[in-house]
Amino acid sequence: MTATDPICHMEVDESTALQATVDGQDWYFCSQGCRDKFVAQHAEPEPVEKKSCCHHDPHQGHEHHARQQAHKPDPKNLPAGTIYSCPMHPEIEQEGPGSCPICGMDLEPLMPQKEESPEEAAEYARMAHRFWGGLILGLPVFLLAMLPMTGIPVHSWISPEVSGWIQFLLSTPVMFWAGWPLFERAYRSIISMNLNMFTLIGIGTGTAYIYSLIALVAPGIFPPSFQHNGTVELYFEATVVITVLVLLGQMLELRARKRTNSAIQELLSLAPPTAHLVVDGEEREISLEEVQAGNLLRVRPGEKVPVDGVIQEGKSLIDESMITGESVPVSKAQGTEVIGGTVNQTGSFLMKAEKVGGETLLSQIIQMVSSAQRSRAPIQRVVDTIAARFVPAVLAISVITFLLWSWLGPEPRFAYALINAVAVLIIACPCALG
Repeated sequence: MTATDPICHMEVDESTALQATVDGQDWYFCSQGCRDKFVAQHAEPEPVEKKSCCHHDPHQGHEHHARQQAHKPDPKNLPAGTIYSCPMHPEIEQEGPGSCPICGMDLEPLMPQKEESPEEAAEYARMAHRFWGGLILGLPVFLLAMLPMTGIPVHSWISPEVSGWIQFLLSTPVMFWAGWPLFERAYRSIISMNLNMFTLIGIGTGTAYIYSLIALVAPGIFPPSFQHNGTVELYFEATVVITVLVLLGQMLELRARKRTNSAIQELLSLAPPTAHLVVDGEEREISLEEVQAGNLLRVRPGEKVPVDGVIQEGKSLIDESMITGESVPVSKAQGTEVIGGTVNQTGSFLMKAEKVGGETLLSQIIQMVSSAQRSRAPIQRVVDTIAARFVPAVLAISVITFLLWSWLGPEPRFAYALINAVAVLIIACPCALG
């Protein structure tokens, strides 16, 4: 059997999920973080009067119902910002978008929103600006470095020294403006010792940039064997190409999430915002969140069915195309089931609410789409596992290279050791694109 995590609202298998019992009711969770958060929310003990074991209290059921209602979160008390979580590490939660401190992956919203949040729109706009800015500034750097290798006499028009300074001036904003979010993730991964591909990208591009800057400013410190046609090779183009490609991947991921969110928002718009509650023959309008199982609801012609339930009185034709895809209206009468979000066409009827909130068919569809959006392919875990070993291995090889060249290398040993250790990091840097 499956259950719904009360914190992140993901569908979980009861046989394998974490479990907690509150007020005699079992709850199931996708992660330890969700379980701890739920238990903390319900840690306050409820004052309960002592009851005789021999006498039944007619108010006991009402007290239990009141406690259950008290546990339901009040929408007015919820934080204004959307809660985001990491698809690979569900225990990571924060208000507003960002990146996971463990794997560096973009956080996903836990709860589907009817409208795109300002944070999401701003995040995509910032990433798009960084990508296009990096592409415009980085393209000349790439051409200045690559065109001479194709036989085009660039250095007959621009001296290698001038070309190097142009590459430096253009690649600097690409590194420290466009690529700044990548360095932030690399820094957090090092501080938390959760090494990932952003670690390698940050170290590799940073090392290549510093190496190229030293080669440009003080080429004389390099041994003659590192010079080609009287100059030391620069790697500014490697830093901008890797940075721009990673930014492209981040932007495409945000765009895909944006499109999926649009589909979820369209599904959310299928549910009406209000319902007509009937109590003792009197009818009043309430919000959809206030509808509870067992309520009697009036649905008029042209209105949407608010929740899943059963018709108690009346009959009508209902358009269920949003569920079945069939455009022909379905005849409904007393005793037949109706689905929330479908459109009542002709008659007016009285229905009894049976499934409300996250239990409705429409809510379950939305949760499935949202869960699919947050989930990642199994290969992602394989990549993270490899990265966790690959990054420290590259760093270890770089250190070993420095030590061996310092001990066994020709003079000047330190220069050879430093340059070859840096070369290991530069060579490994493109591997991070995998």
